[in-house]
Formats: sequence, structure tokens, C-alpha cells
Amino acid sequence: MKAAIFDAPHIMRVGPWDQPKPGPNEVLISVRATGICAGDLHIYLGKSPYARYPIIGGHEICGSVQAVGSGVTDLKSGQLVVVEPFLSCGRCYPCRAGKPNCCANMEIIGVHRAGGYAEFLVVPASHLYAVPEGVSPFWASFAEPVTIGVHACRRAQIKHHEFVLILGCGPIGLALIEVALAFGARVVAADVLESRLDTARLLGAEILKADEQLLDRLLEQTNQEGAPVVMEATGNAKAMESTASLVAAGGRIIIVGLVAQGVQIQFPGLDFTRKEMTILGSRTEMNCFPEALKLLALGKVQYPKFATEFDLWSAPEVFSRIAQDPDSVHKGVFVRD
Repeated sequence: MKAAIFDAPHIMRVGPWDQPKPGPNEVLISVRATGICAGDLHIYLGKSPYARYPIIGGHEICGSVQAVGSGVTDLKSGQLVVVEPFLSCGRCYPCRAGKPNCCANMEIIGVHRAGGYAEFLVVPASHLYAVPEGVSPFWASFAEPVTIGVHACRRAQIKHHEFVLILGCGPIGLALIEVALAFGARVVAADVLESRLDTARLLGAEILKADEQLLDRLLEQTNQEGAPVVMEATGNAKAMESTASLVAAGGRIIIVGLVAQGVQIQFPGLDFTRKEMTILGSRTEMNCFPEALKLLALGKVQYPKFATEFDLWSAPEVFSRIAQDPDSVHKGVFVRD
């Protein structure tokens, strides 16, 4: 088969790759659309601690069923599906405790094993979800990032009409915005880039510039109390640290962004007691694909219309462009007819 392959840092090519065959309880899918994630860019740049080259990236995947292995009875040829890319071991403590998203031995399709930047892909049948009628492969490829938003909003226990401050309006930040709005929250988004704030505004969020006056402006809007919920989606250490001052007493902080390995985050110790704030991490997702697909089908998620569509076989040029100018593409999706 043909694939777009990361051979080494900054080296990507389109070429042949052995086509996989489905084993028992597995499905061969013909890939139709795969999103570009920051994690894929990290593989291209050589900054991923998990990737082993050569590797086929891509974990935000939509495809159609091509063939099924023995034991698969609930999927039919040609059916449009999305891929849950997180494969847990089922044996470690987090898995035994009902949190497979925190698996100590997790493998991610497109990181630890071949992903969606290819013609075909084999996936466990248990990790496929049928795409609702009327949702295109391009839009369905957003299901995985939307699940990140669903899981984070569930972790936050967002209530109807609750004030939610979201730091960062990148692709994951936009997913958080739309899911929080779907949960009935009043959403205020903050970012340093005007272009991203414009997108957040078009999706229905109120906006604040993430500058030195952010806290003052937030306090003006919250009767000097701060935000009941603060969701961090920048992956920036300073932004993470700022959440302690932005959150209201008794409020919840949800950290979704990822910092580099070894980066330390500091919070003012007194605030843990004085504010009695809750700080929660949010990792990937857990049983969120059905709700994400429902939100897409109902039109509750609109940020795919701000994404750029690329032909899969232009991947080497696209990654070179994004590496040189990350802000040139807000969100990209590779498609294959």
C-alpha cells in the first residue's frame, strides 16, 4: 500500500508500506480522512519521546470498512467508522481501576504503531465507532479531538450557565469551547493571538486577550470572584501557573495542555487551602466517542469549517510548511478519495 512515512526528524516521504491484514477481532479500514495533530508535528520535528522511526503518523482517523477478521459480526463492508486510537493493556492498576485512559502501557495508533497517514489501517473492532448519517469523513475525523473536550468537560462537572474560562484557542481549545457551550456553560476564551480569538468568537465564546490585564478583566466580569471553572489548553507552563489566580475560591482547574517532559509547574501553596480549589488533569478520553459523534451529527461542533483540507500525498510539503510557520495552518486534515 501507499503511505506518508516519517523516516526521521524532518524527513517525510510518500512511498510503499506493507499492507496489513486483519486478524481475529480486527478490521481493515480504508482511510478516508486523518487530522493533523500537534503530536504529529512533534514526530516530524523529532520531539516525540515515544515515536520510533520509520513510523506512519495520524491518530484522528475516519475510514470505511474494507475487510473484517474472524469474530467481527457488527460491522459491514463500506461502513464509515472512526478510530479510537488509544489501546490500553487491561492489566495495570489504572486499567483495573476503571481508568484505561491512564494505562501504564498505553499504545497509541499513529505513535506507537502505524496510523492513518496511509491507504489502509488495521484496528481492533472494539475501537471503531459507526459514523452517523450525514457526517462526512472530513467532519468525522474531528471526533477524536472532540472526545478530548467531552472528557475534560465531564471531569470539570460543568453545570448549566456556569462561567467557564478556557485558556488557549488552538484545536483542542476550540473543542473545549464547543463542548462546554453544548453543556450549557457561559464560555469565555483567552488567547494571545487575535486570529484564534476571532475563531473562538465565531463559535460563540466571549473573548479576552491573554495579556497582563487578563486577571483584571476576568475579575470585572465575575464580581471580583474569578472563574468557577478554568480549563487550560495551551501547554504553556506560565499559563498553567496563572490558573491558580484566575479560578474562584472553591472552583475547579482542569489541565488539558501538555508541557515538555521535565518542566515544573509552581502554584502558590496558600491558595490550595485558602481557595480550596480542585486541580484535575485530563488525559485523552474515556467512553466519549458516542457523545462526540452525536455532537457532530447535531451540528453542535462547527470548528471543522475553519480547518484546511489537504491531499494526503502532499503530507511532506504540508509538514515542512507547518514546521516553518506553525500559525499558517490553524487545523489541517488529510483526505484521500
